[in-house]
Amino acid sequence: MMAKTQISLETEMQRRARQRASDLGVSLAEYFRRLVARDLARPETAAHVDRIFDLGSSGGSDIASQKDSMIAEAFQFAHRKLRRR
Repeated sequence: MMAKTQISLETEMQRRARQRASDLGVSLAEYFRRLVARDLARPETAAHVDRIFDLGSSGGSDIASQKDSMIAEAFQFAHRKLRRR
């Protein structure tokens, strides 16, 4: 069973999407269904931003002056966690 969904696109994006669907020989709706299905089928590999905030305590933070190293640490942690799966 399918549920009807309505989206709004910028004019140029809609034109390009229609052209791509036409090139593939499918309807615009089928083109979007395929895009969504492909996106949902991919394993999640990107780190969530909220993981960065989990590194610190609720007390004072020096994140502004050490943001680059803290962000790098968060991404390394997330990458290690994903590899363990």
